[in-house]
Amino acid sequence: MNKLKRLLNYFSRVEKIILFSSLSLILLSFLIFDRENYLTLIASLLGAISLIFNAKGNPVGQVFIIIFSFIYGYISFDFGYYGEMITYVGMSAPMATVSLISWLRHPYKGNHAEVKISRLSRLDVCLGALLAIIVTFLFYFILAYFNTKNLIISTLSVTTSFFAAYFLFRRSPYFALAYAVNDIVLIVLWILASIDDISYLSVIICFASFLINDIYSFINWKRMLKRQAE
Repeated sequence: MNKLKRLLNYFSRVEKIILFSSLSLILLSFLIFDRENYLTLIASLLGAISLIFNAKGNPVGQVFIIIFSFIYGYISFDFGYYGEMITYVGMSAPMATVSLISWLRHPYKGNHAEVKISRLSRLDVCLGALLAIIVTFLFYFILAYFNTKNLIISTLSVTTSFFAAYFLFRRSPYFALAYAVNDIVLIVLWILASIDDISYLSVIICFASFLINDIYSFINWKRMLKRQAE
């Protein structure tokens, strides 16, 4: 009971509202539109939890991302979104693992519950952009080979996911902006999927809640960066 109380006190009032609103919205959408795909529900709930920990700069968020990536990868494979499957299982999960190690190695003033935020240099940005171009080019032909549905949008999802993973590893606030753009891409992607199967509306609502979380994460990380700089 005391551990739960300490955990709840760890989050601010705004963060509690965002977390419980996200979880409630995801659960409600599952009960209305789905009621069958429990893996989708589990992935969505884990994703929301990971984002609120990421917003605090807590490495625990990376652990949840790793689990979410594998479950979401399976869901994407089941529908034929091979780009999503390859991206999350082959890129997001490994990058989250590397990011977890990086975050644990760079705590803020010895506090392992908060990562030390890093400022990107021009070289970091150029390197990220160059790698993103290479990844996008390669994945376009890989996804085309597997006859991936909605190829262009799926490729764009790979690009935005890479930027998010790269900035996450670099401990930059801009990981949250990249994820926010990725959320918008995925909302479009799953809207197209819901035309064939209405149960995927729950996935759309999931990523809509993720979008709100990622916007908050960016705002909070900028706030944390200012505090750490002082």
